Amino acid sequence: MDPNLLFWKSEGQSFFSRIKIWVNILDPTSLLSSDAKIERAHGLLRGGQKLDDWNEEAVTLSLSSVHADSGDVLPLMLRPAAFLSASAPLVVASFLPHTNVKYALLWQFFLQSYQTRFTLANRNSSSEKSKKLSSRQLLLSAGTVCYATCAGSLPQIMIYKLGVSSEVIKAVLRTMLPIPLSAAVAFISVYTVRSEESQTGIQVFDSNGNLVGLSKAAGHKAVKETALSRAALFGTTAAVPSLLITLLWRTRVIQKSSVLIAPLRYMSVAMGFGLMIPVSFSLFPQLSTIKKENVEKNLQEAACEGLLYYHRGL
Repeated sequence: MDPNLLFWKSEGQSFFSRIKIWVNILDPTSLLSSDAKIERAHGLLRGGQKLDDWNEEAVTLSLSSVHADSGDVLPLMLRPAAFLSASAPLVVASFLPHTNVKYALLWQFFLQSYQTRFTLANRNSSSEKSKKLSSRQLLLSAGTVCYATCAGSLPQIMIYKLGVSSEVIKAVLRTMLPIPLSAAVAFISVYTVRSEESQTGIQVFDSNGNLVGLSKAAGHKAVKETALSRAALFGTTAAVPSLLITLLWRTRVIQKSSVLIAPLRYMSVAMGFGLMIPVSFSLFPQLSTIKKENVEKNLQEAACEGLLYYHRGL
């Protein structure tokens, strides 16, 4: 078992401990480290030392930059630490009330393309023999980007293509509809892009880190958990500005200066997204568990314990 997973097994089983770990992992200063330094840090963890003797800086650098299945250094912009800086401008832009459907589609395309690539880079790849993406994965990814781009732009498309003139209906389409829509698009996108894990299975381990085999049930559970966490991230991000503006609308300052609503809305989108990233990443353990009776029969016979462990991915 990779040392990154061993760390998650030891330190990341409670929700609040995971949040603390993710806050450290998401520190953007780790992006300044060279690949050579990252590989040295990961090599230190592989050195056979006890967990208590691990260097905290090396642990954080390894967790933030090295894939737990392949052991390879992740591309710079696809590391967790780059997720906020790369996604936040795209998320804010996608919530803008565009004057043209083309602009709405363009920003959604950029956002969904990055999200799909991030999901692929941080998936569970333990059952894959080749580091190259399969033709099926490429087709699913391309289809997901196209579908998510259109679905994410649905409010703008409805307003302009249907000629909606009512300000009340426009407000509902721009503030209320994006909440369930963003959550659903995020869930389906992750579920589709990583569907191969449910088809081929992922590696499961016993409590000592020994490989037991490949489990499709564990793959399905890993994909589902990650999809739910991503849905929570984007659904909450869409809900925060609407709730905030509703509360602030009662204040005299906002009533007198309605021009402040737009900047406050988009600032709240960025802040809500940034705060929700460590929370959503922490909803489920990175080294999750599945009961022995829920995996395939051949694995039940091979397993000696009631719980098996697997890498959830991100």
